[in-house]
Amino acid sequence: MTNIRHGLLLAATCLAGASPAAAQQALTLASPDGTIVFSLNGSTGGPPQFQVARRGEPVIAPSPLGFNFTDGSRTDALSARELRRSVADRMLPLVATKTAKARDHYNEMVVALADPAGARAAIELTVRAYDDGIAFRYTMPGGAKPTEIRVERTGFSFPTDDKCWGLNVGRFTSSHEGYYDPLTISQLRPTDLYDNPLLCRTPSGATNFMLTEADLTDYPGSYFAGRGDGGLGVEVVQAMLPGELRTAVRKAAGQAVVTPWRVVLMADKAGDLIASNTIGNLNPQPSGDWSWLKPGKSAWDWWSGPYFPGQAPEPMTMTGLKKLIDFAGQAGLPYLLVDEGWALNSGVGGSAPPDTDITKTQSGLNMPELVAYAKARRVDLLLWLQWSQLDQRLEEALDQYARWGIKGIKVDFMDRNDQPMVNYYHRVLAAAAKRHLMVDLHGAYPPTGLARTWPNFVTQEGVMGAEYNKWSRLITARHNVNLAFTRMVLGPLDYTPGGFRNRTPADFQIVNSPPQVQTTRGAALAMYVVWESPLQMVSDSPDAYAGQPEFGFIQAVPTVWDETRFLDGDIDSHVVIARRKGRDWYIGAMTTEQGRPVTLPLNFLGKGRFKAEIWQDGAAADQAVRSNRTVSAEDSLSLLLAPSGGAAVRLTPAG
Repeated sequence: MTNIRHGLLLAATCLAGASPAAAQQALTLASPDGTIVFSLNGSTGGPPQFQVARRGEPVIAPSPLGFNFTDGSRTDALSARELRRSVADRMLPLVATKTAKARDHYNEMVVALADPAGARAAIELTVRAYDDGIAFRYTMPGGAKPTEIRVERTGFSFPTDDKCWGLNVGRFTSSHEGYYDPLTISQLRPTDLYDNPLLCRTPSGATNFMLTEADLTDYPGSYFAGRGDGGLGVEVVQAMLPGELRTAVRKAAGQAVVTPWRVVLMADKAGDLIASNTIGNLNPQPSGDWSWLKPGKSAWDWWSGPYFPGQAPEPMTMTGLKKLIDFAGQAGLPYLLVDEGWALNSGVGGSAPPDTDITKTQSGLNMPELVAYAKARRVDLLLWLQWSQLDQRLEEALDQYARWGIKGIKVDFMDRNDQPMVNYYHRVLAAAAKRHLMVDLHGAYPPTGLARTWPNFVTQEGVMGAEYNKWSRLITARHNVNLAFTRMVLGPLDYTPGGFRNRTPADFQIVNSPPQVQTTRGAALAMYVVWESPLQMVSDSPDAYAGQPEFGFIQAVPTVWDETRFLDGDIDSHVVIARRKGRDWYIGAMTTEQGRPVTLPLNFLGKGRFKAEIWQDGAAADQAVRSNRTVSAEDSLSLLLAPSGGAAVRLTPAG
């Protein structure tokens, strides 16, 4: 049921003992539960400033708002005038994500930021206060001339030298993959480019907060740089238009500029942010019929080689692909992803030869035959594409895939988040949805909630995942735990789990095909619960799973959920997440290189007794041990996580 009330929120706007003039200068907005307060002072003689507090503790110190334009003009002296307020409290049905529904409950304030000289039309600042954060965005009306923005001047000043975790990509063209390193905010330099999100913690430890963005549309993605004046905090920096040095945003005459939401998520614990739906709620709800969408797990040819025991690696063949289709069908996996190399005159490593034809297969492959072979085994095919080649023939190519019976596409190597590339994402998703195609984007910028509007956007990269095991030692247990508290908060991540050649870090060897992983079998199972991804890869070769009873857990685990809960952990130690589908619960636990016991109260189970199938680490990294017991909400579950290890639990009603 939706209940949206409009009206004046007197409790949030009145300043005790303030004069009428002061009340006009300072505008405040509180969250529905009153714990978070956003304050705006628009009469400072300079750019308007805002600040944020949670439970009385300053989180964001007075920080600037505004723009610098390419023509040299700036929003230096804007006055703030309240236009309207509203309250929203509604329940949103969700499609193919981490929960079946989301409460969208916020207080909203819209403010006009006006130039006293009247040189430019007033900018509207819309602010929303949620119980788990603050979000604001600018709307700038279109004028008689095109609008060109050099830089958005939004900043986030910190009252203290907070500890943070962030990924410094360092440039505007990247795959957005790397470590979320610990640092203090004073260590950020103006030359840094930290990706979204930036996770921080106040010195008291009472508030963990995350800076990010949501609803990115026809506008460049952002980064965080150290303040140019040397103060504590960050400045928001946008990717420049390709080939330009002074312009990040260009809109035609008459077109309004609507920025993404600038978001500060807040919670007692960093893990509490994992279940937040605020990023999605800040995006438009999907429209139309999505009953055709069928998320699930997919076999994959690329990660393992493809590897077949006793055979030398060979180019993509009908025989090899049919073997993988057979595996997917026997395992109950609904998809096989056919990666790079299937198209006529395909490139290598993301290259885009001019003679590649993505509407035809290479010699020796027959796509209609493969699709028919797969369908006979209840398997559908997904196809890999290089982004620029798809861009050149988008409508034609997608029509061909629909005729073939293909069910989804993986688009790769964008490696940008400037304004034209952001628009490309929207264009591809809309065109794919029209043809009932799922989309997986690789070489992708961090999620901004776009999957809420386009549920066929079933997963994406923008994460340093399992592929790095093929050529490096970078994928450590600590990194994996880190991701759950940083990148995964924003949305699905195509980490591509399923590696069953488990080794300890000391025994791990870099092998391209078949690759190894330096985490345990228990951690391999846990990833299918911890990682959010409606399309989830089962990445290893079929022989790696043969005769392994724990593979049954991977076969059974869902990829979309009715409920998600953070149970235990912290970014530098471990993570435990529970997810529910129907009445069945699944628990995934992963630790860093330090083993540890965890004890989990099961009070989330609800009424009745449940059968618990428990998989924990065995004596060796590639072994898992199963146990069974009956439990209820009054019980606790104790798990022992090996170093670089994990555990997975399936809880089903006992009858």
